[in-house]
Amino acid sequence: MSSGEEPRFTVEEVSAVEAPRRARVEDEVAPAADESAAQKLERKRDYLEGFLAQQPADAAAGEPGGALYEAVIQALREIFDPEIPVNIYDLGLIYGVDIDDGGSVAVTMTLTTPHCPVAESMPGEVEMRVCAVPGVRDAEVNLVWDPPWDPAKMSDEAKLELGML
Repeated sequence: MSSGEEPRFTVEEVSAVEAPRRARVEDEVAPAADESAAQKLERKRDYLEGFLAQQPADAAAGEPGGALYEAVIQALREIFDPEIPVNIYDLGLIYGVDIDDGGSVAVTMTLTTPHCPVAESMPGEVEMRVCAVPGVRDAEVNLVWDPPWDPAKMSDEAKLELGML
């Protein structure tokens, strides 16, 4: 900086800065003074169960969260792989469920291996079970091999059942 120019910024030295106050939930929602620990736990449990039970308000019947879609998923959860004691949905064999407005369902699925002993019968059982769901007009099962199934596609529940967690 040459001798005739003014500085463009100023420097202020401080010895200490007070740490900002951390926000706490208790600051906003004061618990009832007479609420016991058990009552507090029950209140939280009720809230969590209600939260988990909620369905999307505007979900169409054939969309995820809709009544027909969820009924089809429940039907798929009742079909078990004969070699592995886990249902085919949690096993990760179902790649997609598409339902049109008329009630036609298309299920895209795979099997654990192309040489699976139920390769010929499993798609027929899936079609039969899905067709039995009230509101389903017809069902089509598309058996695909790409992408291939692997254990990473399993739900946490299935992994726990098989001792993989």
